[in-house]
Amino acid sequence: MKNKQSSNVLIVGLVGSLREESYTRMAVNLALSGAAKKGAQIKLIDLRDFDLPFCDGSGKEADRYPDVLRLRKEVAQAQGIILGTPDYHGSFSGVLKNALDLMGFQEFAGKVVGLVGVAGGALGAVNALNDLRKVGRSLHAWVVPHQVAIPQAWKHFHSDGTLDDLEYQKRLQEVGEEVARFAYLLSSAETRKFLELWEQAMPNPGGEGR
Repeated sequence: MKNKQSSNVLIVGLVGSLREESYTRMAVNLALSGAAKKGAQIKLIDLRDFDLPFCDGSGKEADRYPDVLRLRKEVAQAQGIILGTPDYHGSFSGVLKNALDLMGFQEFAGKVVGLVGVAGGALGAVNALNDLRKVGRSLHAWVVPHQVAIPQAWKHFHSDGTLDDLEYQKRLQEVGEEVARFAYLLSSAETRKFLELWEQAMPNPGGEGR
């Protein structure tokens, strides 16, 4: 059942693959469908639709490439982010790394992040997702514990984006559900008020003098 309050939450899915028929895109779409089941608004961000330069560390990339600002704006307006990647040489894709390098705390800090990955091999994309988890921490995001890495994706995905293994499909949707759930909690006025009171609370005198 959809929650009217959670409909104010936007979850975006960032696809770290440029393939036309991308299993990563299929996986992210399934994860987003889980967020939609929780009543969240959803949006797919496909990096094929952006003209992005290589990040050169100058911070001036947006001066020459308007799509850098567009990407930042689309991610910044979300309360939750699902990052999807293929496994390339034991880590996440270069196109996703570059997109993340073109963004920063303004887009990610305090946001809820979920991770999904696909691989052609039998080992899955576990290492790629572990590397993304470190990036999420570095950006001060809340990365949810649940993640999904699908090995030998070519065996499991149908052309319509569904999976032959319903357990995989369920787990992908659970990532989206979890991101939507925690994004709503973190964005609610009640939670913000609690966190403000927690930060303002006096230190415990019993913990001093150790």
